[in-house]
Amino acid sequence: MASADQTLDESLKILVIGDSDVGKTSLVFRFVDGSFSSQFVPTVGIDFKSKTIVWNDKRIQLQIWDTAGQERYRSITTSYFRGAAGFVIMYDIRNEVSFKGVQEWVSQIKTYSGPEAKKILVGNMTDEEKEREVTIKKGQQLADKLGIEFIETSVKNNSNVEKVFEILVGSIFKAKTPPTKPETTKLFDKSVSTAKDSWCYC
Repeated sequence: MASADQTLDESLKILVIGDSDVGKTSLVFRFVDGSFSSQFVPTVGIDFKSKTIVWNDKRIQLQIWDTAGQERYRSITTSYFRGAAGFVIMYDIRNEVSFKGVQEWVSQIKTYSGPEAKKILVGNMTDEEKEREVTIKKGQQLADKLGIEFIETSVKNNSNVEKVFEILVGSIFKAKTPPTKPETTKLFDKSVSTAKDSWCYC
């Protein structure tokens, strides 16, 4: 674990958005704390957690904002969009309505955030495959249409949770770096986590 006085090279503001009950809070807690509960109370307004990673020998603080999905909190939620480097847009694969809501969330990003913000579409709850309403193909087609990354997860089973942020952070830094040679560095390389303190909290 990192000591409090270690210097950060950069901070990235990342918002996790989507309709209610798609697993936003669970995703954040699973990624930051490694914990899971099916009994989370719905987020009221917005909540915040942070995690420090090492990327290309730089210490990066991910400031992860967990937002409320309810319509009545929408004005509060969107007020935090400005300055975000990336967005995790979530839906529940068992809930077609939450999938249809993705378009509205993307519209909100266009209205309240800058065009440079990177996005990833995340279909959650793959552990409930028998209840699936949204196919992988439909998720990928929507992501392709929007020009963003796509992945499915099971926060409960800790499947692809880390990968969500690996892909998003990679997209953010790829946009920041002038093209020189193909990117070969794997984000969050667990083989160097002990030596480089890749998985620390702040």
